[in-house]
Amino acid sequence: MSLFVASLNSGSNGNCYYIGNEDEAVLIDGGISCRETVKRMKRLGLSIKKVKAVFVTHEHSDHIHGVSSLSKKYQLPVYITPRTLDSGNLLLKEDKIISFRANDPYRIGALTVTAFSKFHDASDPHSFTVSSSTVNVGIFTDIGLPCENVIRHFKQCHAAFLETNYDEEMLENGGYPQALKNRIRGDYGHLSNKQALQLFLSHRPSFMSHLFLSHLSRNNNTPKIVKDLFSPIAGQTQIIIASRNKETKLYHIRNVGRPAARPIKSDAQVLQQQLSLFH
Repeated sequence: MSLFVASLNSGSNGNCYYIGNEDEAVLIDGGISCRETVKRMKRLGLSIKKVKAVFVTHEHSDHIHGVSSLSKKYQLPVYITPRTLDSGNLLLKEDKIISFRANDPYRIGALTVTAFSKFHDASDPHSFTVSSSTVNVGIFTDIGLPCENVIRHFKQCHAAFLETNYDEEMLENGGYPQALKNRIRGDYGHLSNKQALQLFLSHRPSFMSHLFLSHLSRNNNTPKIVKDLFSPIAGQTQIIIASRNKETKLYHIRNVGRPAARPIKSDAQVLQQQLSLFH
């Protein structure tokens, strides 16, 4: 079964990603207003009635701004960890709160959503893959460094939203305070263009058909920079810029090759690979 995906907004001003099939869909984060979410979906020919749940990555305002309103108005369950719920101070009805755990699959109709932990400066940050029987779509944003969890899930994706937050030179030479610069480029901050490019070059599966370059900084990056960086080496993978101001087109993700089964590495192997990233 194929999947339909779109970014409704991607950036520090709000993040919201739509993934669904013909019958049901989920939103990953709800960082723009409820009204704007529905408006942008309508422009894509999508009905909010298809959305069956919202999954929350972490408590930063650009990921949760519209979650409470969406849940209240459309009676949507919100999948969120207890620590994220506590840190985000979300006003949700108790019967709409569903706690999730990393690596456990959650069924939403014919969709399967799986969370995995990551490095980011939040209380309990996670990212997600959304799968049909044959297609995997991953959301890889708000990540300090590409740890083993990120790499392992990225290798399985037919399409991915991949953070390309900042150009290293623009960040270094820009007007941000030094502490903020250090936070952004630290191990619990955001992925640079170069880090994202290295992840793509080293771990892109042969069947990845679409790559959405996401969460671009307004002040430390430009769509042209990332487009020029990725397009020459993209091969058969279509490169799309996820805007911080409007929705992307709706893309139809089909199975062009099944991901091979990969064994889960031991904790010692994971630690060794993560440490090697610092060398």
